[in-house]
Amino acid sequence: MSVLKYIREIPNFPKKGIVFQDISPIFKNHFEALITECADVISQIENIDYFVGIEARGFVLASALAERFKKGFVMIRKKGKLPPPKLEECYQLEYGAETIEMENGKGNICIIDDVLATGGTLTAACNLATKCGYTIVDCFVVLNLISLNNFKFNDIKCKSLLEVNK
Repeated sequence: MSVLKYIREIPNFPKKGIVFQDISPIFKNHFEALITECADVISQIENIDYFVGIEARGFVLASALAERFKKGFVMIRKKGKLPPPKLEECYQLEYGAETIEMENGKGNICIIDDVLATGGTLTAACNLATKCGYTIVDCFVVLNLISLNNFKFNDIKCKSLLEVNK
């Protein structure tokens, strides 16, 4: 059973013209099934040292996958939320600008987020993780809005449970 039918579309959020894809109903009522479906799509598990979650829904997914596969969990947070030492990356969103931060480290990672829209956040996360010393082996999102992006980072195409072209 696919949990993706529980995604809600919320028009004009967080600003007019944006259709927000809300996956929180899946978290609330079908979390275990969601994590199982995510785990079935992610490849190279044996090569991953850490699941990296992008704040905030990416935290939920990445930490659950880290637990499922007995791997580590690393956070990419919004500016001002991590203690030093850390590096930062600034980027543009479809509705503003943002800065994310991450602690230095090393190892092979899979970067996780909920929705891939224009690709700004995921590109910034990949750039930041690389600057911090990590090697990206996989990227994963629950929902990829492929009409808004053609995401690829160093020949890594983002995997997803659902691709929507609208």
